[in-house]
Amino acid sequence: MPASGSVGSTRASAPAACLAEFHDPHWEDWRLGYDVVGDDGIARAIVRKRGTCPRCGGTGRVEVQVPNAPSRVGRCRCQKVVDGCALWNNAAVPARHAHCTLETYRGDIPGAGPGLSLARAWLKEYDANRACRGLVLEGEPGRGKTHILCGILRELVFRHHVEAQFIEFSHLLSLMKESFDKRAGAEPIRLTQLTRTPVLAIDELGKGRKTDWELNVIDEIVSRCYNRRNILLGTTNFPSKPVKAGATHTLAQPGTESLEERLGERVYSRLREMVTFAPVKGDDFRAARR
Repeated sequence: MPASGSVGSTRASAPAACLAEFHDPHWEDWRLGYDVVGDDGIARAIVRKRGTCPRCGGTGRVEVQVPNAPSRVGRCRCQKVVDGCALWNNAAVPARHAHCTLETYRGDIPGAGPGLSLARAWLKEYDANRACRGLVLEGEPGRGKTHILCGILRELVFRHHVEAQFIEFSHLLSLMKESFDKRAGAEPIRLTQLTRTPVLAIDELGKGRKTDWELNVIDEIVSRCYNRRNILLGTTNFPSKPVKAGATHTLAQPGTESLEERLGERVYSRLREMVTFAPVKGDDFRAARR
């Protein structure tokens, strides 16, 4: 079943500054909502219409009367859902996560609740008008970290109308390799686009083989976001704090190395300054579904 929202829900609200202000009791009887469905590999938001907006007649624009000043034309309140859907589709969240909201997260699984609470607390403190720390969800595989991450993005996009991008780290590396091959070594356009986005969500931080090239890529991403004061969100299977000495370091055993060891001291130092690390614990969600 597609995940959905309406202008009456928190996921579809938006800052008043983005909209033309008006008060019309008849408008409250009309609703414009959205559904999120898997489509062509991404979680696509589709506007769900119920008739024509009585305020703008479907044009999306209304005339606003300003005291002691000429009237002006502004965007109708109904367009906040349209704008939110456009922002969400540009975020490129994978189709597998179309259903992922904070409401659909299985917080009832033993040990899973605190991770969800930390995500909600971070959203409560979020303010688009000031610099905010990012958030990296850390924990073993199958704990629902990516689900929570996508839920946070849903809130940022539909509630705050924030431009965001989702990328899985290994997929980014693949895209960059293709870009280098096609453009004979020129800087990949994708990397520039990602690091100019106000909110960047990276799934699977620390994943890979730790080649010099891979480490340079994550160094470049973190450094650009750091210098632009963009918000970085992420997930990782590796603990933010060092593990006890003598642990075996293998790709087959995620979490045996710390994230600092995976990313390098310089990158991790900047990352630690930019984000708050939030542990996500509990039983394996995938095992619970079997």
